[in-house]
Amino acid sequence: MPLPAYAVIIAGGYGTRFWPLSRRDRPKQFLPLAPPRTGQAGKESLLQHTYRRLARLFPRGRIYVVGNADHRTLLRRQLPRVPAAQLLLEPLGRNTAAAIALAAEHIRAALPARQTDAVLAVFPADHTIGQEARFRRIVRAALAAATAEDAMVVLGIPPAHPETGYGYIERGRRTNRIAGQLVFTVRRFTEKPTARTAARYLRTRRYFWNAGMFFWRLSTLDDLLHRHLPRTHAALRTLSPHIGRRDYAARLRRLYPRLENISVDFALAEPAAAAGRARVLPADIGWSDLGSWSAIYDWMLQAARASRAGKNFIPRAHFVLDSGGNLVEAEGKFVAAIGVDNLVVVDTPDALLLCRRDRAQDVGKVVQYLRKQKRHRLL
Repeated sequence: MPLPAYAVIIAGGYGTRFWPLSRRDRPKQFLPLAPPRTGQAGKESLLQHTYRRLARLFPRGRIYVVGNADHRTLLRRQLPRVPAAQLLLEPLGRNTAAAIALAAEHIRAALPARQTDAVLAVFPADHTIGQEARFRRIVRAALAAATAEDAMVVLGIPPAHPETGYGYIERGRRTNRIAGQLVFTVRRFTEKPTARTAARYLRTRRYFWNAGMFFWRLSTLDDLLHRHLPRTHAALRTLSPHIGRRDYAARLRRLYPRLENISVDFALAEPAAAAGRARVLPADIGWSDLGSWSAIYDWMLQAARASRAGKNFIPRAHFVLDSGGNLVEAEGKFVAAIGVDNLVVVDTPDALLLCRRDRAQDVGKVVQYLRKQKRHRLL
């Protein structure tokens, strides 16, 4: 019997490097930042864009969304077509491994009679894909690869430059070709490198950016959880009989704080690669994680098909003199830029960010400072 395919959208992040526009009550995934080429800019959030993209690949009854209970209203408002049973609300954030494990338990409980397995695809809610037709072809190939092997499958983005803000995947030998797409073993997953190491990765042509898109059979994921996150695995198994019952929410609130707070990369991907149970498909799909203001600038440059890196992005009325490479967000204000280059300026009613584009990865430190100072109003 063919395995049914399910999609899981992970939508529980807070987008701290996108401060001050991204806040606790309205993180990056809920903001209207859909690529201009879709014709939906200013209307569709990244989360809505992700859901629409996946609805062309998966039946709507097989798309699950995992988000934070704090965003219950936003999630339901932006995704009104997602049934309540497929909108999973975490009582607190416990990172991506717990979110994926929770979704797996719900999908297992929803499997049709006599269906004992399925193939799961996991996608972040706040990324952009420029080449959607190619993305669909590669996702179908990844689903086939995950169905065929007892291994996790990841999409690897060919690096365009020596980026230090992403994790990397080192490919090993070629294993086969599925649906026209090459499949390689994964030698290892590595965390964010130094600039020198990232440049070396780029030269070898063996490394990909890790976009956080994972595929596996439900049985494969279950085995990896049992081996490498036994406490989370056991706790969620006790929750399964209560899915759909009136006591479910109370039980979830009690057990969720006990789950390991760890990313899927550390918890499952790295040990899977070490055990020879990880595969990577190269995916040149026009991907961006929009994880920092610098990434926003690069994405806007690509979307505008601008070849000069010194282009300014200053919406609405403005005056520019001897300035280039600036990104300015200042709602309802006239902007004048004179003699400044490569800056990020973001003006909101209660905060102002001034940052060099090459320091955009450090914006998250502002959020850390505000938390330490208990400036919760600014979070």
